[in-house]
Amino acid sequence: MKDILRQIRTDLRLSMNGVVSTSMRNKGVNYRMIFGVEIPVINRIAQKYQSDAILAERLWEEDVREMKIMATLLYPVDQFRKNKALEWISVIKDQELREQICKNILQRLPYADELVVTTINSKEDNIVTTGLWLFSRLCITGSDLVNKIDSEILINSAIENLGSESMLLRQSALNALKFYGRTSRDRSELILAKTASFENSDNNVENEMFDQLKFEFSFED
Repeated sequence: MKDILRQIRTDLRLSMNGVVSTSMRNKGVNYRMIFGVEIPVINRIAQKYQSDAILAERLWEEDVREMKIMATLLYPVDQFRKNKALEWISVIKDQELREQICKNILQRLPYADELVVTTINSKEDNIVTTGLWLFSRLCITGSDLVNKIDSEILINSAIENLGSESMLLRQSALNALKFYGRTSRDRSELILAKTASFENSDNNVENEMFDQLKFEFSFED
């Protein structure tokens, strides 16, 4: 295992990009180490190694951007249990890692719908943000699991979080409504009905969000 980890570090060093690394730090991305390796390159490096839960765990434990992303690529889906998913979700601290874990592993889990429900009921903004982002991914991929999630709970949670002070949470909530509404006319009309008060609100943010949703759901005859 030590040899494999050493080789992965070597692969990352050979692909490192100092300009990208500096840019990420300047934008607030906070890891002990950032090699600045772009996502397609991380994917190619990961393909050199066998999927392995222990290896993925070791990579995830490292406070290194690229290693955490590789962990989401190398953990066998059929071994990734719900408690492990919730454990990983609880420590996600940036949007890039959130997008990668949702795309690479969470959306592929047979219990992804349960994760959505559990996370959107959390009191932690970062966890709720990940839950809403995961729901959007399920909508984007056309997963049947979308239909197993109570629409009232999901829509109400998303609407409530449209007023969050967290920009990432607001955007994740808006995206969840947009992608869910795209799945059917009935769903888009329900979302517009539940946000109708935003249209004439004194809050400019609510006005803008309603306009975005209305534009998103403009169907051609």
